[in-house]
Amino acid sequence: MVMSLGMAARSVEILCGLSLIIQTLEFLNLREALGPQGVWTYAIGRDDLAHASQPVQNLFAFLVREDVWLLHLVLRLLAALVLIIDGASLPLVGFLFAGTLVILIRWRGAFNGGSDFMTIVVLSGLLIAMLVGASGDSELGWRAGMIYIAIHAASSYFISGGIKLLNPEWRSGEALALFLDGGIYGPLSRLSLYWLRPVAMLCSWAFIVWECLVPLAFFDAELAVIYCAVAGLFHFLVFWYFGLNRFVFAWLASFPAIIYVASQLN
Repeated sequence: MVMSLGMAARSVEILCGLSLIIQTLEFLNLREALGPQGVWTYAIGRDDLAHASQPVQNLFAFLVREDVWLLHLVLRLLAALVLIIDGASLPLVGFLFAGTLVILIRWRGAFNGGSDFMTIVVLSGLLIAMLVGASGDSELGWRAGMIYIAIHAASSYFISGGIKLLNPEWRSGEALALFLDGGIYGPLSRLSLYWLRPVAMLCSWAFIVWECLVPLAFFDAELAVIYCAVAGLFHFLVFWYFGLNRFVFAWLASFPAIIYVASQLN
């Protein structure tokens, strides 16, 4: 299987746009909680910017003001739709990238952990493509952007697997059972199979081996497709058991880049 650069680029644009729409709708649904009287009011984390200059503090206080925040989210929603329908442009991607950074700062680093950072990775890849393309070589820009996304997405799995491998609780299966015990369907029944050491170890090692072997996906395009399909199933299970729906779509946007890079290396 060979994925063309055009197909990979367009797929990333569409999937990234879809991911941003879902995130933005979620933020719109949290407007009341983010307001001055909400549990996540900006006043709670305002001191995090105490080290910044006064103009920066004033700018950010303006950006997170309730009416400005709403305008930003509406524009972000429209920009994501344009990304899906018409594709990327430098102003469009620049706006989405800068706006996402503002959101991350608003949430003191991240709202939903790794999925937020993967969103930044994909937007960074699109921004690289646009910036290099602006110099006159659009193909080089898109290739650089795809490589950037693929490397970061693959390394996220590899590092996660490496951390689990070095952790005795993950190697024994204990960590997996404890995580599931605190999931959406937790606490686990005392009769759950996940409390059985052989079952928990088998599941844990399946994740560890799969994540650590991600570099092999770049040796064959068909293998990359299979790996991404398994990754999609993995993120769906994370959503199913823990409610982390953003993970599915954030990483899904990176899969075309992985498949494209794999097809170019073979």
